[in-house]
Amino acid sequence: MALSLLYANDKRGEHAPSWYAASAQEFPTFSALEGSRKFDVAVVGAGYSGLSSALHLVKLGFKVCVLEAHRVGWGASGRNGGQVGSGQRVDQDELEKLVGDNLAHEAFAIGVEAAQTVRNLIQRHKIDCAYREGVMHVFHRERFNKYGLEEVEHLKSKYDYHSVSYLSKEEAREKVGSPDYHGGVLDTAAGHLHPLNYARGIARAAVKAGVEIFEMSEVTEVKGGKPTKLKTTNGEISAAHTILACNGYLGALDGQVANRVMPINNFVIATEPLGKDRAKALIRDGEAVADSRFVVNYFRLSEDNRMLFGGGENYSYRFPGDIKNFVRPYMLKIFPQLKDVKVDYGWGGTLAITFNRLPHFEFRKDGIVNISGYSGSGVAMATMAGKIAAEAIHGHMTQFDVMSALPTPKFPGGAALRWPLLPLAMTWYALRDRF
Repeated sequence: MALSLLYANDKRGEHAPSWYAASAQEFPTFSALEGSRKFDVAVVGAGYSGLSSALHLVKLGFKVCVLEAHRVGWGASGRNGGQVGSGQRVDQDELEKLVGDNLAHEAFAIGVEAAQTVRNLIQRHKIDCAYREGVMHVFHRERFNKYGLEEVEHLKSKYDYHSVSYLSKEEAREKVGSPDYHGGVLDTAAGHLHPLNYARGIARAAVKAGVEIFEMSEVTEVKGGKPTKLKTTNGEISAAHTILACNGYLGALDGQVANRVMPINNFVIATEPLGKDRAKALIRDGEAVADSRFVVNYFRLSEDNRMLFGGGENYSYRFPGDIKNFVRPYMLKIFPQLKDVKVDYGWGGTLAITFNRLPHFEFRKDGIVNISGYSGSGVAMATMAGKIAAEAIHGHMTQFDVMSALPTPKFPGGAALRWPLLPLAMTWYALRDRF
């Protein structure tokens, strides 16, 4: 039996040794599930998808529980780069070619609403997560500038989306203190935040509204039906609907989803505090940044002026033995001026990708609902997915139908062969980035 990603790299019930965990606000623990219980909806996973689903469902009058194998926000929702993207993970011109103009427009509107939904939740529930405006997508090749300019004009003229602006080489280098970049696009409707505090904020709001959260309650079996049935080590639940909000930690719970949604590992480091002036020289106006490489470098400044830098992926179950020194070369390629800076934290996490980077939504007749496969855009889209799933269970399927119409092909060979084939593909894309 394959080693479970729930336990392959982390201690049971303990958050990753991240700057986020070290700087997070105090938060209560919740008891494990014991015995048999009945709910209207059971949610598997206490990340953004699961917590957002639960919060929106209880507001609609449903009796809801959330089952989490570890702790609230333990997975990617508490470890990610904190970037709140607007729109879909796939560029709009690509999406139009794939699904046509009408569906592309509907999907883009949902992606824009996703970022707004994050801001609405933060404001409505007074979530203290240091939200800050602005995400830059910067180009590591000068030839991408033409496409960036065309993309901005495309979004403005065809989608009436005016939060984006093109950055020339000079403007990009004024904003990001690195010679590696040759231009970019700035989106002021996107932003960034403290991901673990954000997850905990949604959880607080959900519990206050009546959601029951069970931690240390790994779901070992899910059966569709009327009702659906879930088993944990010490309990079982029956519910009219079950939402699978597991993303990269789905494991063997559902082979149908696993054929289309694959876990990969990603890594982040946090430097020592740099001081205001030195931090400003790296990212002048404090936006988050992601670059144009296929294996993306993404980075931003923390509230205490650390560089939080994500880079590198691997495709085994295990994290590197020394994450700090695994990621540090990626950071120094972009910011060689940080060669004398100490790295205080290094951590890894598991996200989930689909074959074409579009999220995977399923609403089945047997009561199982899946929302996952955000492919690196999970802060906003996972939050929105929870809202959409809640509305679908309430009988309003419009947005769920849009998202489920986006194609998510099976990985070649399905779940059995997706992992051995991925390194071959990623090696090719890494070489393409380099040359």
